[in-house]
Amino acid sequence: MNIYEYLQEDSCMNNIKAKDKEGVLRLFADRAAADGRFTGISSETIYQKLAEREEQGSTGFGNGIAIPHARVEGAKDFYLGIATSGRGIYFDAVDKKRVHLFICILGPEEQVSEHLQVLAAVSRALAHTGLARELTSAKSDRAIYESFVRHTSPEKEEAEKAEQEEQQLLTVVVYFEDYLHQILEYFIESGIEGATIVDAVGMGQYISNIPLFAEFIGFLRENRNAGKVIMAMVPKSRSQEIIQGIEGITGSFEHREGAMVMLQDVALVRGSMKMF
Repeated sequence: MNIYEYLQEDSCMNNIKAKDKEGVLRLFADRAAADGRFTGISSETIYQKLAEREEQGSTGFGNGIAIPHARVEGAKDFYLGIATSGRGIYFDAVDKKRVHLFICILGPEEQVSEHLQVLAAVSRALAHTGLARELTSAKSDRAIYESFVRHTSPEKEEAEKAEQEEQQLLTVVVYFEDYLHQILEYFIESGIEGATIVDAVGMGQYISNIPLFAEFIGFLRENRNAGKVIMAMVPKSRSQEIIQGIEGITGSFEHREGAMVMLQDVALVRGSMKMF
């Protein structure tokens, strides 16, 4: 997903003067209302949508970062806005600290799945690169824009949509909870819109209860015998790319225990596991 295409330089705001959450949301709403993607939609309408989302729970997820977002009826396309605050602004963040970096995501109300993809892509870009540090230290609107584009521009074009391609069944077994959450986030960003997660236990769960073997493998009981099995249909042309992306989370499957991946050709696929 080319999320950098949703950002314009005039949507970037360095060291804003807003003093509170309402001020930040209104600033984003004003900028968005002036954008062609929101023709006929008032700043107040956009602000109310952002405020309603904040009432469900703060989008300040800690470490000085907030990602306010909302779906807006009548929006023609997705919109990104970025703002920084040197002093920081209290935003009801989960860690109770001031927020210095805000990335606002607005999009068409009906495009729920696409909204999740944009949100996941922004979240991963902030978590796994030096983007957040660069944005907060930028000295101008232009510097903010260039930094974001540099970190989020793809090295190659996206593959065709999965529905138009031959599919394979990807099965991932993980024994660490952190892997599960990161892999699902990666799936959403990559356009994999549905997966099935099954609780699983390894054979050690049972063998360790046999007195003869308990001494040798009982120590595995806590963190290696209970896991999750993730199953998803993926485009055959992208399967190796997706596996490499998963290995970026788990480490190489050739050299690390606690995670395994399997890829199978499927003779027949009918139905969908899409979330929406």
